[in-house]
Amino acid sequence: MGVPILPTISTAFIVISAILVAIGWGLIIKGKKEAHKKVMLAAGVSALTFFIIYASRTIFIGNTSFGGPEELKIYYTFFLFFHILLATVGAVFGIVSIVTGLREKYRTHNRLGPITSIIWFFTAITGVIVYLLLYVIYEGGETTSVIKAIFGF
Repeated sequence: MGVPILPTISTAFIVISAILVAIGWGLIIKGKKEAHKKVMLAAGVSALTFFIIYASRTIFIGNTSFGGPEELKIYYTFFLFFHILLATVGAVFGIVSIVTGLREKYRTHNRLGPITSIIWFFTAITGVIVYLLLYVIYEGGETTSVIKAIFGF
């Protein structure tokens, strides 16, 4: 079995967003505000693209359960919970960071931006690990769509 295309594409977008955040961080350190703004907006678009693909796949195709050894499932579940928590906090902080930057609320933006970036790096890293555990290291388990789970079709 090969790796499924949508999870591979969505994971690529989250990695791209993290790379762009790193580039943006480097640009602002060098004082290149306009380039920083463009790269960070591109990072936000990349993260949003990930979310759209992920949410669409979850609703219409479904989530894939952990297919690895049963004795590792509890560790995977805990790790997945940690990743989801990081992703949620990172997304909220990311939105606030983008909005404060665009509204030129630099005091808040400058304090929140580095924290947001670090959270996002960990989100991307843990997201790649989840992807590897679900689709590369182990064969994925059952996939059930939200629509099928709720409505039975």
